Amino acid sequence: MRLGLVIDLDVCVGCHACAIACKEWNASGTIGPLSDYQPYGAEPSGVWFNRIRHFEMDVYPNNKTVNFPMSCMHCEDADCVTVCPTGASYKRPEDGIVLIDQDKCMGCNYCSWACPYGARELDRSSGTMKKCTLCVDRIYDQELPIEERQPACVLTCPAHARMFGDFDDPDSAVSRTVRERGGYPLMPELNYNPTNQYLPSRRMPVIPVDTKPKGGLKASIKQFANKLVRR
Repeated sequence: MRLGLVIDLDVCVGCHACAIACKEWNASGTIGPLSDYQPYGAEPSGVWFNRIRHFEMDVYPNNKTVNFPMSCMHCEDADCVTVCPTGASYKRPEDGIVLIDQDKCMGCNYCSWACPYGARELDRSSGTMKKCTLCVDRIYDQELPIEERQPACVLTCPAHARMFGDFDDPDSAVSRTVRERGGYPLMPELNYNPTNQYLPSRRMPVIPVDTKPKGGLKASIKQFANKLVRR
């Protein structure tokens, strides 16, 4: 079994709901708390497992904003595990999830420097490294209904841009979606073999600037209403 996420870059709206839900769940979970520093100050910061980057693609009028969530990729060949001098970073053989033993971590930052995705963050309050756990304390919780045994980020996404499942199962929803949509791992040239996959942003048809209706907003609404009536 190889558990991980599929993230649809064509659907993600960059609302940060996944990041907030992740922090809310994990702050009281097995790896919590997730410390905040000066949350009401001029420069608030803190520990986050999931961060959303924003990029602009192409140039006007074909430009598009791409929202890019990033967290631990739960790599098959994770250098963050091999560089750890205490054995605190480890990869579970039963499901492929990469975790950190908080009792063994000494906050040396080696794993953070080895991770090319910036997925690990040092909690200055506890002096230990923290990262995405795929909500391991949630997905195996037998007290929860089956449909709720998913990472908090997946459950809360209002655009359904995130999927969770087993990549070793060719018939799982994540495996089928990656095949059908041409999903890809981030920075495969590094040979870390990340489990998480991204679905590419689809290009929208270009609307030539000179075809815009004349007469402003009123004419545009009238033209749209006429099309509806003709249907």
